[in-house]
Amino acid sequence: MAEDKSVVKQVEAPPLAPLNLKPRLAPTPRRAPKYPVRVKNAAGQEAILGDPRATRALVALMDVHAVNGGAACHWGGPAAFAEIMAAIHGIMFSVKGREWHEAFNFVNDAGHTENGVYALRANYGFDGMTFEDLKPFRSIKSKFTGHGESHLNPEGVLLSNGPLGSALPQSQGLAIADKVAKRDRVTICTMSDGAAMEGEAKEAFAAIPGLASKARVSPYVLVISDNDTKLSGRITKDAFSMQRTFAAMGALGWNVIPVPNGHDLQAVYLAVEQGIAAAKADPTRPVCLLAKTIKGYGIKATEENSTGGHGFPLANGERIVDWVNEIYSGQQPPEECLDWAKALRLDWEQKEAARKAKAAASPPAIAPAVKKDKVQSGLAKAAVRAAQEGLPVYSISADVQGSTGISLFQKSLPDRFIEVGIAEANMISTGAGFAKAGFIPIVDTFGQFGVTKGNLPLTMAALSQAPVIALFSHVGFQDAADGASHQATTYLAATSAIPHTIVIAPSCSDEAEAFMYQAIKRYAADRASGKDGDTYIFFVGRENYPLSWVENARYEWGKAQVLQEGSDVVLVACGPLLSKAIEAGTKLAEQNIKATVINNPFINRVDLDTIGVAVKACSGRLVTIEDHQVVGGMGAQTSHALSRAGIAHRIKSLGIHGEFGQSAYVAEHLYEKHGLTAKKMIEAALTLVDRK
Repeated sequence: MAEDKSVVKQVEAPPLAPLNLKPRLAPTPRRAPKYPVRVKNAAGQEAILGDPRATRALVALMDVHAVNGGAACHWGGPAAFAEIMAAIHGIMFSVKGREWHEAFNFVNDAGHTENGVYALRANYGFDGMTFEDLKPFRSIKSKFTGHGESHLNPEGVLLSNGPLGSALPQSQGLAIADKVAKRDRVTICTMSDGAAMEGEAKEAFAAIPGLASKARVSPYVLVISDNDTKLSGRITKDAFSMQRTFAAMGALGWNVIPVPNGHDLQAVYLAVEQGIAAAKADPTRPVCLLAKTIKGYGIKATEENSTGGHGFPLANGERIVDWVNEIYSGQQPPEECLDWAKALRLDWEQKEAARKAKAAASPPAIAPAVKKDKVQSGLAKAAVRAAQEGLPVYSISADVQGSTGISLFQKSLPDRFIEVGIAEANMISTGAGFAKAGFIPIVDTFGQFGVTKGNLPLTMAALSQAPVIALFSHVGFQDAADGASHQATTYLAATSAIPHTIVIAPSCSDEAEAFMYQAIKRYAADRASGKDGDTYIFFVGRENYPLSWVENARYEWGKAQVLQEGSDVVLVACGPLLSKAIEAGTKLAEQNIKATVINNPFINRVDLDTIGVAVKACSGRLVTIEDHQVVGGMGAQTSHALSRAGIAHRIKSLGIHGEFGQSAYVAEHLYEKHGLTAKKMIEAALTLVDRK
């Protein structure tokens, strides 16, 4: 690459003007909060804000509805941000003479606190919201998703959030664009200290003040909630202190305003007011408000918990009345909140009574239950086994090891892992370094973060002859409640074409254990013999499945697994949706349709000896199913391999057709919506065999 010394004659063009996009954000609320609290502004005048206690109470109440529906949800983040959000919204919604969004860009990078934003705005009646609208939170019927999703809620979300650190650099673009467009607007971005660990966040930390110093950025205010807490525990204890990063913000060019107590609403309000005024007075110095907070604030148990009650700790409505009372610290909670809590408690009591009555009336079944487990547990068991045999397996994590299941390995061998913080790209690159040094690195995170933030590091690891073994969980719609930002639906397409990379989607714990063990052994053998070796990426869901799908199952490397033989149609599936193909095969048999059912775990190494032979035997009739986009997915790769081999076939591919997902209580609701069911697979098969 060389310096561009070409000479280009400048041309004339009409004045630069942005497209006239119609605002989709809801207008400024026309009334004060239903449950207000009053503070003084810098001029000594009274300002009315939404009561942070009401926010916390509403978050707790709406979260109970979500957990009753089967969804996980967040408590610690919104509880920590309640005062910050109250102050920011109070200032934004007090703008006179124009709509709030004409005066401010509000971007919430801290997706884990979005339910707190919903609760606060319901207190204002923003966008016509009522408390009743909060009850279906995270369900497939609600636009109030697990994280902020602008494709479903453009009235309330300017930029989608969820993957930490991703909305911050987009807010940078807003502020630069406003400067180009000569708009009088302040950009405010809220983020967590955990997000500050991400590489893209650090890039923005440098770029925003750097470009602002050159008068390229409109007034910008960044608010960081610093509580030294992440999903799996304390940041400093588990990874490293972020205080040096924050201490460097001033040197980078930020005007840093410390907020020693992020739960002192009066102090927080004045700090936000001061920050906005300072950014307006000197846009060349963006403002960073560094607020010390307590994750899970308002409930003693979550304040003291090492994770700050990151996920909502109540599994039902049993203790919700106590929670609402504790949030109000002995003062009388709003009657409707208390009544709501009592109704949830009563609902729990009635369900408990019904459960006990049913148990008393119906003795437990004699037949033993099918043993189930999470697929990722098999991956961790294999890693432990390989380490016990003397192989140098080393685990490198980025905060979610409890969710991915590799924590079993880390607890079994506590001197053989490191957590690099919330930084997925850095995790994979660190793994490449371990590979080069002679170890067998296993990296882990959610599938969406692994394939998006980790794609270039995965490519560079392979290019550097430094392969890694990746455990990427919660793929497809399995991370139902967290919404589209967390749902990896392009994971197979995103990784299958990386050279020297084998993509594997096991469907049960025994299969995962067998293939992970074989992958580690193959990795060791290749490296010991001087070969570059392959990267192995395991994609798994999050739900429990049978340990195996057939008795005495054999798991041969590179081979598809025939679960049922037939002569009419071939049904191929992988990962979380294999059960749909098995069910479809059974029900087709009841209609005298003989289906071959195949488990196809090796996505980009299609086993033509098995699948090709089966397709030929069924006169080319093939149905595939996956919770992945149909473009570039397992079905597409299988069809391509068959075509290259000259095997004629007609295929029906069931998958996602160019749409994002959304929050739902459980993955099954999304499978139903997108037609990823045994019923739809049967219909596709009948169409191919002309018996529909």
